[in-house]
Amino acid sequence: MPHVTVKLYPGKSEQQKTQLAERIVKDVMEALGSSEGAISVAIEEVSPTDWPETVYRPEIASQWDRLYKKPGYNPLK
Repeated sequence: MPHVTVKLYPGKSEQQKTQLAERIVKDVMEALGSSEGAISVAIEEVSPTDWPETVYRPEIASQWDRLYKKPGYNPLK
């Protein structure tokens, strides 16, 4: 614990995704006091056309009260 999943549009390089995962691990360790071995990070690519129904509606709009950082966009409008 903890496990972090990042969903993003395709197109980032493996180097960028690796760097993002490393930074997430570093920040989680600092913020939560977790050991590096306890942290896992997954990156899931989602196409822009699928984003509204597979990510935004079920994971953002329907869980608005659980978001600690809310987005400044709404693809459902």
